[in-house]
Amino acid sequence: MFRRNGNQCVATFAVDEVRVLRKVAGEVVGLLMDGFDHTDPVVGRLFPDIYPDRPDDSAEFRLYTEGDLKTGKIDTAGAILAALPDDGPGEVRLDGEEAEAWLRAINDARLAMGTRLDIKPDTDLGEELDAAVVDDPASSRVFQLSVYAYLGYLQESLLNSLPELP
Repeated sequence: MFRRNGNQCVATFAVDEVRVLRKVAGEVVGLLMDGFDHTDPVVGRLFPDIYPDRPDDSAEFRLYTEGDLKTGKIDTAGAILAALPDDGPGEVRLDGEEAEAWLRAINDARLAMGTRLDIKPDTDLGEELDAAVVDDPASSRVFQLSVYAYLGYLQESLLNSLPELP
């Protein structure tokens, strides 16, 4: 997937990968703009209470920080959308700053998907995917688990391709 080329991280994406990444990044943006609801467990995962035992203090902290945090998350998802080919397959070249934005956006997408899919720290993703395939190979869960696994692979390859710091 991603490989280092000088000071850039480079990957070539197939048309289906571009579509999936555009959809995932677009859904994160939509969640943060249109569907932003503090009762949604995904929003709670992306914006956890800083003071879980003191709801008033958490609400006050959120009042002063949430707007900037939300804008930052929208911007990082936008970095994926901006770097991907408009239509079809293509190459993506990221400098260090763009790669870091991608890593943050992929992390947000994985947190959101993991929450929706009920992925826990001890979940064996291979077993979960195998069970979903046995249950119904054409299910949306199989697709979603596959995308979740793909994002993990993409994140790891991007991390491994980052230029070394001096």
